[in-house]
Amino acid sequence: MYVTMNRFTIDPAHWEDFEARFRQRAGLVDGEPGFVRNALLRPVENSGEQHIVFTMWESRADFENWTKSESFRKAHEKARETPREWFLAPVKLEAFESTSD
Repeated sequence: MYVTMNRFTIDPAHWEDFEARFRQRAGLVDGEPGFVRNALLRPVENSGEQHIVFTMWESRADFENWTKSESFRKAHEKARETPREWFLAPVKLEAFESTSD
């Protein structure tokens, strides 16, 4: 299993806008080979201001193939239109491989 977490530090005034934008594009990855699931995680009190887009894949190769696909390009078109003032810090991508498979 391969897991990615994109961490977004969003101005709280734009949380609803950011979450709505994610919902508009979230389904584009669903049919990709090796895709397992994803979720947008909203921070709760005392946990900072980072939203996390959590995505699970069957393998690293499946994830990397998706990043080169047309559906990836379409999924991220709207993301590039997101106003910069929504972000309080650069986006951070983290990746993990399961050791329990």
